[in-house]
Order: sequence, then structure tokens, then C-alpha cells
Amino acid sequence: MNQDLSRGPIAKTLLLFALPMTLGNMLQQLYNVADTLIVGRFLGPDALAAVGSAYTLMTFLTSIFLGLCMGSGAVFSIRYGAKDENALKSSIFVSFSLIALITCAINAAVFLFIDPIMAFLKVPETVYSMMRSYLWVIFTGLFATFLYNYFASLLRALGNSVAPLIFLAVSAVTNIVLDLVFVVVFHWGVEGAAGATVFSQYLSGAGLGVYTLIRFPGLRPEKRHRKFSGDILREISQFSVLTCLQQSVMNFGILMVQGLVNSFGTAVMAAFAAGVKIDSFAYMPVQDFGNAFSTFVAQNYGAKKEDRIRRGIRVAGAVSIGFSLFVSALVFIFARPLMTIFVDSSETEIISIGAGYLRVEGAFYCGIGVLFLLYGFYRAVKKPGMSVILTVVSLGTRVLLAYLLSSVPVFGVYGIWWSVPIGWFLADAVGILYYLFRGRTVRDTLT
Repeated sequence: MNQDLSRGPIAKTLLLFALPMTLGNMLQQLYNVADTLIVGRFLGPDALAAVGSAYTLMTFLTSIFLGLCMGSGAVFSIRYGAKDENALKSSIFVSFSLIALITCAINAAVFLFIDPIMAFLKVPETVYSMMRSYLWVIFTGLFATFLYNYFASLLRALGNSVAPLIFLAVSAVTNIVLDLVFVVVFHWGVEGAAGATVFSQYLSGAGLGVYTLIRFPGLRPEKRHRKFSGDILREISQFSVLTCLQQSVMNFGILMVQGLVNSFGTAVMAAFAAGVKIDSFAYMPVQDFGNAFSTFVAQNYGAKKEDRIRRGIRVAGAVSIGFSLFVSALVFIFARPLMTIFVDSSETEIISIGAGYLRVEGAFYCGIGVLFLLYGFYRAVKKPGMSVILTVVSLGTRVLLAYLLSSVPVFGVYGIWWSVPIGWFLADAVGILYYLFRGRTVRDTLT
């Protein structure tokens, strides 16, 4: 069911739209969490380190497709809010063709440069062969990742966040079952875990694509829409490329931090791998709420409802900060028990390192909660370049401080952990101050 976000009570509308997105992305995280949990428990710390390091690389690659699709989704939302069906169909054709081409190019490149990529990540020899085997299989699922994110962004732009959730639910269950079968029963190692994930990704990606085309025939571009208009291509490129750049910069920074983490040895790698999974679940709701907020702003932007956008900003800020503080308290208190979900209780060193990471990160989730709202707002009001700037500030600070602080003996690996919340809050300050002091130019885009 498609939902018009330009009508109805703001808080209720936002929360009901965001809830299926949050549940869906939590299920998507189960792809990697299932790998991590089963690999960590049944294949040991070295395999956990290999899969965890590979996860960071895959997050970076996925962020490229996600950014391109999210950017296109902003255009779709504006067209839907303006009730411009012809422009919507033309945008669908142009964006799908563009992103599919980019996906194929990236897929070929990662297979070709797999060894230089691993050298860049400073992968230790003890886990090199396992990580390479895992990546060789997991790379075959990149096109499936594009398909799911594209059609999920299209449906969410029209206010339908339920269908993507359903396909992910089926896919997640399939992934977990196949993980157990391939790793525990057939003893296929990390390649089995990767194969389970790839199969599940194609199930959700191809399945959602077929569903969208059959269930919503009005979204199919007709012959007159299947042409490359220069204006539409420029608009799609402006939103998609800049949003992709924002997502890629964010995850490239994380990739650089992963290389630094790897230099501290297998125990730190394993702790970081488990901690990142917990992080992903902890702040996933506010990330999805930020994406829901972006769709809300974009639809109301298309409908020219400025006052509703302003009220939405206040509501979204209160909800995001309140939820983040609640989750921060839980993660801080239960850091060690959370680590034992992924790591055997006998691995005391890994648990201790991971708990330290979570107690630093977990205390400051409100920083990233606000940052997700800023990303969504600036993307929706046709200022995606500002989202890129905020990402550069956040990740630039994180990478710089991580390398500087971790080189000081008194900080060590904790220097990497503390660099993260500092980067979040600095980016928050830049985004808020820009709106307050340059607000007239931002607000003018809403009129």
C-alpha cells in the first residue's frame, strides 16, 4: 500500500512509515549477523576476523548502490508528491539503466582487484586465505544487492515500506537456515556462509523486482518514457551521484579504520567485527528513521507544504534523540553480555576489547541519530552536497583522530573508539549551524 506522507498526523505518519523500514533493515543485517554468529561459534576467532573484515569491505561496496538508489528515491518522492506520473516513469527508466551499468562495472572491478584491495586492508596472513575465499563468493551477490535496494527505494519513495520488509523476512530466514546447513552440516567453511548470503540476496532482490513490476504496473515505463532525457539524467545524477558519494565517503572512512584495526592483531579484529554488528542493530532504527524523514520531507517538498516540513523537523528530532538515549543506556550497561552473543565466553580478551568499544560508542548514539536526520533533510531539499560535506567532516575527523590517537601509547586502540563520537558531534554542529546561520537559503528551497 502506497502512503501519502503529506497528509495526516506527523508523528504517527512518520513512525508508521519508518517501522517497516527499520524491521526490514534489521532483517537485512541478519544476513551478516548470521554469518558472524555461526562462523564465530563453529569456525573460530580467525574465521570471525576474516568474515568481519570482509563485512566492512562489503558495507563500503553496498553503500555505493545504496547511495545511488537513495538519491533516485528522493527524485521519485518529489515526483510522487507533485503527482507528475510521466516524469516519475522517465526517472525510473533513466535511474535503473544508470545504476545497473555502474553496478556491473564495480562488480567486474572488485573481482579483478581483489588482491590489491586486501593488501590495502592490511589483512594478516593468518586470515588472508579465508577472507579471500569468502570475498570471491560474496562478490557474486553485488547485483542482487543493487536490485533489492533499487526497488526498495522506489517503493519507499511512494510510501510503501511494507513490501520490502516482507521480502527481507523471507530472505533472512532462508539465509539463517542455509548458513546452518552449509557451515554446520556440510562443513563448507566461510565459503558456505558466503553462499548462503548470496542465495538469500538474490531471493530478496529478484523477488522484490518481479513483485514491483507485477503488483504496480503503473510504474512500468512506457515506450515514450524509455529514452535518455538530458534534464532527467542531470537531475538523477545530481541526487544519485552526490548521495552515493556521501555514502561511499562514509564507508570508505570506515574501511580505512578497518585497516588500522587490522594492524592491532586478530583479537582486536574479532572484537571489532562483533562490536560493529551490535552497533548496526543499535542505531539501525534511527538510521531508518532518518531515511523515512527524508522521504517525508521530499514528498512535502514536492507538494509545497513548507509548514508541515518545519513541524516534521521538530517531531523527528525529539523522537530520534529520545530513542538514541534509551538505546545508549542499554548498550552501555549490557556491553559484555552482548559480546558473548558472537564470541564464546572463554575468549575473555576479545570480549573485554569489544565491551570497551561498545561502552565508548554506545554512550553517544544520539550524535549519529541527529546526523542521520541532517543527511535526510539536506538530501530531500535538493542540497545533497551538504550531506557530502557533513560526511567528510564526520569521517575525516574519525580517520584523522583514529590514526593520531591510536599512535599514543596511553590511548592505544581506544583512540580509534573515541574518534567515532567526536566525528559525529562535530558534523552535527556543522549541519545545525549551517541551517541556523545560512537558514534563509535553505528555507528558500522549501518555498
